[in-house]
Amino acid sequence: MTIRERNEKFEEMILSPYASKSKESKGRIREEEPCDIRTCYQRDRDRIIHSKAFRRLMHKTQAFISPEGDHYRTRLTHTLEVSQIARTIATALRLNEDLTEAIALGHDLGHTPFGHLGEEDLNRVIPGGFEHNIQSVRVVERVEKDGKGLNLTREVLDGILNHRGAGSPGTLEGKAVQISDKIAYINHDIDDAIRAGIITDNDLPQECVEMLGHSSKERIDFLIRDIVKNSMDKDDIKMTKEVRTSMYNLRGFMFDNVYNSGKLNNERREYSRFLSILYSYYSDNFDELPDEFKTIYADRNGNETEERIIADYIAGMTDRYAIKTRDILKDKLKKYI
Repeated sequence: MTIRERNEKFEEMILSPYASKSKESKGRIREEEPCDIRTCYQRDRDRIIHSKAFRRLMHKTQAFISPEGDHYRTRLTHTLEVSQIARTIATALRLNEDLTEAIALGHDLGHTPFGHLGEEDLNRVIPGGFEHNIQSVRVVERVEKDGKGLNLTREVLDGILNHRGAGSPGTLEGKAVQISDKIAYINHDIDDAIRAGIITDNDLPQECVEMLGHSSKERIDFLIRDIVKNSMDKDDIKMTKEVRTSMYNLRGFMFDNVYNSGKLNNERREYSRFLSILYSYYSDNFDELPDEFKTIYADRNGNETEERIIADYIAGMTDRYAIKTRDILKDKLKKYI
């Protein structure tokens, strides 16, 4: 018996009947010989961590673009915080922690530079639109490893694709990541908004604070406990109705007073159209893309367009690389502004 087979038997013994067992995975799009040490979900986690897209998350915006200060969240720290929250929920509910972690670590790999400003900008100009969850799947299937992709399991791909609010993950592990993503960004973006002087603790809706907690730490702990209590031994990830309403009210407050407020107008003026300007430039100058992206296009077998390859390149940029590109192409970009 291999170490992997021993661990698969261990999963059958200890995991919830509703958990996703590694041995029961629907497999990969391209079949591979199983590892004799790691389960399939452990391999997926490792592939994501060692990917270039994962490393780039450290220089991508979470909520505040190029903030001055070392303690603001980046897309990488957000990803790790989602993973921590989701694993805590998975452990308590006896779900598959490795699958949960793999989905969490991969859920934002396709996010653009400049956060949601960048995503909205590309969505306006890319034929067929642009959504970071769909792009995250594309990154792991088509972009990584010079177009070969990471060949992840179908369960991980499903969790990444469906982590946004409108999605419906096919596993409880995916659902745990979906709700953990919201818990993380709501509460941690509050911390960063307070640090940036955009809001104060006293600005937060008092009815939400009274129910969920007076600090991010208290709120995260309260939300996790509510989920665990309401989801134990059930085929779903649930929250108490009142708690869910309060959390979404807090989310609404953040959209009204931070994300969509006039307090970030400087960032909007500087960055809200920058990616679409780059897109227009590379549409006219496709040959200037790096060779690896032109190779993906050349190997497309009729399934890829120049527009989508350009989107892959721009979406994969870090904030600082995008700004560096702007500085290098400054004179050439004037005609597209």
